Amino acid sequence: MCKLSCLLLLTAAALAAAEPAPLPLWPGTPPGEQAALGPEMDTTKPSDGLVAGRGVIRLGPVSSPTMTLYRAPADGNTGATVLVFPGGGYNILAMDLEGTEVCQWLNSLGVNCALVKYRVPVRAGLPRYGPPLQDAQRALGMVRYRAAGWGLDPKRIGILGFSAGGHLVAALSTNFDTRTYPAVDDADKVSCRPDFTLLIYPAYLASKGDQAPALAPELKVTANTPPSFLIQAEDDSVGVENTLVYYAALRAARVPAEAHLYPIGGHGYGLRATLKPITGWPRLAEAWLRSLGVLPK
Repeated sequence: MCKLSCLLLLTAAALAAAEPAPLPLWPGTPPGEQAALGPEMDTTKPSDGLVAGRGVIRLGPVSSPTMTLYRAPADGNTGATVLVFPGGGYNILAMDLEGTEVCQWLNSLGVNCALVKYRVPVRAGLPRYGPPLQDAQRALGMVRYRAAGWGLDPKRIGILGFSAGGHLVAALSTNFDTRTYPAVDDADKVSCRPDFTLLIYPAYLASKGDQAPALAPELKVTANTPPSFLIQAEDDSVGVENTLVYYAALRAARVPAEAHLYPIGGHGYGLRATLKPITGWPRLAEAWLRSLGVLPK
């Protein structure tokens, strides 16, 4: 009995050690936070739908943002890194569908992954992207500042986001010149400009109104906006206009960009394979990363 119980304890300890430890983004209370909004938990309800026959972890609320580094296998590590921002309407975070599962895929390509758990839901009186953008700027600065010590290439650090996380990726890609919070340490003194960006079924990029869709005012696309990859379906519930207006702005600023549109595909599928052709997007993204030199050609 003792041998069995000891074996179980050793196995559990090994599994716990295998899971990377989350790294707090802030040394103390995040900027502007007054009090914790409650314990973090999976808010999924029995009535919530499945994706490709499987459930989704809908994490919230988040008051203590973190970053978890998932390293690529040593024998295939390219040194490139991607920060991943799950979606969830700035209300929750789809932590497995658009988080850990994405990191597994990136690791299989030899790319290191930093999964960012940013603050949700929307704070009263603030733009929905306000605190998340602070977390995103802070996270990218930390990765670049610590790149040498972590064995990462500081010139191949990109970002990938889904849905609301796609908007956050766009916000970081167009708002990196100035931090939106007072500097905390030396990590806030290095550039938080991503080297490349991937926006997967992005939301909130297009303003809504009686006129033709236009780029959301907080997204200031310039010639210094990083190269971008976008994908979306025409029947996406958040509107394919999000990809169209952002791609048009990138083109106008002469930013290298690649966009893929599909007639059907919906929203919120992550990497989970279905019979819809749009779920083959990871192959297109991999080819794009190789074309940039992020991955070996």
